Amino acid sequence: MSSWIYFGDEWEKLLKNMLHKIQISDYTTINGKSLSSISLTYEVFGKSLHTAPIVLVNHALTGNSTVCGDHGWWNGLIGKEKCIDTNTYTVLSFNIPGNGYHQDDEYLYENYKIFNARDVAAIFAEGLKLLNINTLHAVIGGSVGGGIAWELAALQPKLIKHLIPIATDWKSTDWLKANCLVQEQILLNSKNPVHDARLHAMLIYRSPESFKQKFNRTYNDENDMFNIESWLMHHGKKLNERFTLSAYKELNHILANIDITCGREEAFLEIIGAIESNIHMVSVDSDVFFTISEDTITFEEVKKVKQNVTHKVINSVHGHDAFLIEFEQLSELLKDVF
Repeated sequence: MSSWIYFGDEWEKLLKNMLHKIQISDYTTINGKSLSSISLTYEVFGKSLHTAPIVLVNHALTGNSTVCGDHGWWNGLIGKEKCIDTNTYTVLSFNIPGNGYHQDDEYLYENYKIFNARDVAAIFAEGLKLLNINTLHAVIGGSVGGGIAWELAALQPKLIKHLIPIATDWKSTDWLKANCLVQEQILLNSKNPVHDARLHAMLIYRSPESFKQKFNRTYNDENDMFNIESWLMHHGKKLNERFTLSAYKELNHILANIDITCGREEAFLEIIGAIESNIHMVSVDSDVFFTISEDTITFEEVKKVKQNVTHKVINSVHGHDAFLIEFEQLSELLKDVF
């Protein structure tokens, strides 16, 4: 979830010139709020739309639609001759409305709780419809992006050939909600909210062993603090430079509200049984955010109604963020899909 890097105003303008935009009209949220129009922006990489199999990539909390290329946040996985080869596939990525990557969704900023994960999936589904896309080779996403992938599969059971949720689950657990609440309280009450929330977030995106391996209690004489402290302060500063408070509050709320069963009459196994996708779950063994134990429970349950489901594991000390780091392992785990 510590995804893309800020490269300055000129580079940001260049990226935004690559964005395409479609309008979603007359959308009513899951909680009954009516919006006359939603701007949905997206980017396309690789083959042109409708000339090759389409892979939809859902971004994580601080991410955006720039998933590959020189400055793409997932360019270790996606690109020419990479696992998801842009010589072979069309790669499509939407921006979650309100993620701060464009400036025409201010109407969302006043109510950061307007969308949950199912709303985002429904908006993406409407975007696919407007783009005349009725089948996807794959939907892939990590963290909250993977949760949105689960929600999209539940909404459109026949749409996706390969569903690939990574470092995520079909629901927000009590542990996840608790951490999101702490994040929200920092965002609402801190004098430096984005910076300070990022410091806390990095503790749950990584692991104690990751910190030990990286820093081993070394001291930074120039900054007169331990290197772990200097590193955290650096991450807080960098996120504060490129990510808006409104976007952070909204995406944190969406993360806390993933649940494919909420508001539905069907039980979990009925919902899963209707999904025609091959499901390829990927966990990180050191993830303390979306834990491997929860994913294992999900996998065992899904196997009761589906044969075409797998559960694979990234072995890493780097915790939740391993899905943004361990590209060789992830590529190996997904090679049969792509």
